[in-house]
Amino acid sequence: MRLLLDTQTFLWAVGAPERLSSRARRTIQLASNEILVSAASAWEIAIKVGLGRLELPDRPQRFVPDQMAANAFEPLAIQVRHALQVAELPDIHRDPFDRLLVAQASVEGLVLVTADRQLRKYPIETLW
Repeated sequence: MRLLLDTQTFLWAVGAPERLSSRARRTIQLASNEILVSAASAWEIAIKVGLGRLELPDRPQRFVPDQMAANAFEPLAIQVRHALQVAELPDIHRDPFDRLLVAQASVEGLVLVTADRQLRKYPIETLW
């Protein structure tokens, strides 16, 4: 299974796994699954740290790639087709980072791992 972690799920997976649902935790830990983290999540983390709305134990430039490597998470770049897919999404969620994650999951056929009930209303496969 190919999974895309939303930003909060990534942060919980690497820093507070007890906050994940048991299903999400088991699925993320299953070695046969490919776990992806979007550049959109890295961007969102960098912005939130810069605004003082998120604290990390290290600078985002080190924390995100170090945690991705330590957990064998793969990067997912933002492609033009991902950005354009946002225009096709129903108006369910306003957050541009989350909308981009939904678009990436849609275009790439990924399962979005998210606790956000609003994101689970989109016509994509989600897991929590």
